[in-house]
Amino acid sequence: MRSVNLEDAPGAFGIDAFTLDDRMRLFHFAAAEKRLEYLWVLRAFDRGRANYQVLLHASGVRDLLDELGAPEVGDVQSLLDSLNDWQLLDRSYDGTRAANLAEYRNRHYIYQFTQAGYRAYRAVEEVLGARLEDAQLSRLIFPDILADLEALAEANRSGDGDEVYRKLSRLDQVLGDMAQRAARFYLMLGDLARTNDTRPEVFLSHKDSLLTHMREFTAELARFTPRLARAVHEVADTGVDRLIAHAAAADDRLFRAPGEREDDWRQRWAGLTHWFGDGAHSEAERLQSATVTAIANVLALLRRVTEARRGGVSRESQLRHLAQWFTSCPDDDAAHGLFQAVFDLGGPRHLSVTHEDPELIPARRSWWDAEPVRLARGLVEAGREPRMSGATARIERNDAQRQWLRAEQLKLARQRRDAAASLAGDGVYERVLDEPETVTLLGLLDHALSARVATSSRVTAGGSAHGVRLTLHPCDGSTTVRTVRGRLHLNGMRLEVSR
Repeated sequence: MRSVNLEDAPGAFGIDAFTLDDRMRLFHFAAAEKRLEYLWVLRAFDRGRANYQVLLHASGVRDLLDELGAPEVGDVQSLLDSLNDWQLLDRSYDGTRAANLAEYRNRHYIYQFTQAGYRAYRAVEEVLGARLEDAQLSRLIFPDILADLEALAEANRSGDGDEVYRKLSRLDQVLGDMAQRAARFYLMLGDLARTNDTRPEVFLSHKDSLLTHMREFTAELARFTPRLARAVHEVADTGVDRLIAHAAAADDRLFRAPGEREDDWRQRWAGLTHWFGDGAHSEAERLQSATVTAIANVLALLRRVTEARRGGVSRESQLRHLAQWFTSCPDDDAAHGLFQAVFDLGGPRHLSVTHEDPELIPARRSWWDAEPVRLARGLVEAGREPRMSGATARIERNDAQRQWLRAEQLKLARQRRDAAASLAGDGVYERVLDEPETVTLLGLLDHALSARVATSSRVTAGGSAHGVRLTLHPCDGSTTVRTVRGRLHLNGMRLEVSR
C-alpha cells in the first residue's frame, strides 16, 4: 500500500496540498445539521460533472436540484459557501456574467469540485449505497485471472509494454476487489451470527444459499489454485525485472518519477505472487481455510438455531434478557428480589421435617422463628427419610377461624332471606335490583329453569328458596329486569315472586 504524506511539502499542489486537518474537515458536511441539503447539493455537482458541466453557478445548482427531484433545499448560496470553507468545492469569479462594473464587483461566483472534495463525496455515497449483494465471493473470476496471467506472460515475452501494463493493472484491480469482497462477506457472516437471536428467521431464510455459495466458491478455488500458481511461475520465468520495466514505461501517471513507478509496480507484483504463489501461507490458501471455517460456523449456527426453535427460545437469549433485567434494577433490594424469583436459592428445597414435639412447634411456624430440628443421618447422607415412630400427632383445631366462618355463613343467609322478602314484596320490575337481590333472583331463576315443564300450549316453571317462590309465566313479547349488573331480558316470559 502506498504511504501518503499528510504534511505540507514544498511545491505541493492539488490533493497533495491537503493536510491531515483539511482532509478530516472534508467530512464535516456528513455530520452537519443540514447534512441532507449538503448531500443533495453535492449530488447536483456530480450530475453536472457527468454532463461535462464542471463549473456551476448557484442558479445552475438550483436547476440541477429541480432536475434531480431533490426535497426542499434552503439557501443554496449559503450551502455553497460552507462547502467552500470545508474545501469540498473550489470557488472562483465569473466576469463573463457581469454587464457592467458594478455587477463585476458583486462577485459572481462559480463553483466546482476539488479533487479531495469529490473523493470525500464518493466515499459517503459508497457508504449510503452499500448493499448486501456487495458482500459475496466471486467464483467466476478465477478463469479470467488465469487467462490474464497467460496473456501477461505472452506479452512480456514479446515485449509488448502496453499489453503488460493493461493486464497487470487489470490483475491488480481484480485482486483488490476480491479481497474487499471476501472481507465484507466474512463480516456479513459475523453480523448474521450476532442477530440470529433476535431474528432467527433471517438466518434460516438465507442458510441454503449461503452454504451453496461458499461450497461452490471453495470448490472453484481449490480447482484453480494450482493452475494459478503455475501461471504465476510462468510469468516470473519471462523476467520479473523486464515485466516491471515494461509496466513502468507504459504508466502515464504524470507526477510520479520513473523510480517511484517501478517501486509501485514491483510492490503490486509481489502482492500478486503472495496471493497465488505456492505454499501454505499464500492468500489463496488462507481464503480457502477461512471459507471452510465459515461453512463449519454456519452449520454450527444452524444447529443452535434449530435447537432453540425446537425449545421455543434459546438459552443464550434467555440469559441475555435476564442480564438486561438485572442491569435495569433500580437498587440492590430489587436485584435480590429478582434473583430470588428466578433462581429460588433463598431457602431450602425438597426438605420437610417436623419437630419431635409438634404441639410445641407447629408446622405452620416459619423456619426463622422455630427451633432447629435434628436431621437423621440417613436423610443427610442417603436422602432416605426415617420411618415414622410413636403416636400420631393430635389434630389442631382453630376455633376462632371456625367461628368467623360460621358467622359469615349466617350473615350471608340472612342477607339472602331479606333480599328474597324484598323481591316478594316489591316485585322485580319498575326498579333497579341491588347486589343481594340480583344474586337471589339469579339463584331462584336457576332453580326455576332447571325444573321447567314444557307443553304444546303453555310454558311454566317454578322454583323456591329462602321462603319465596319464583314462577315464570308465558307472555307476548319480552320483559326486562334492571339490576346493578345490567339488564336481564326474558323472551316470552314474565317473572312473579311470591311468599
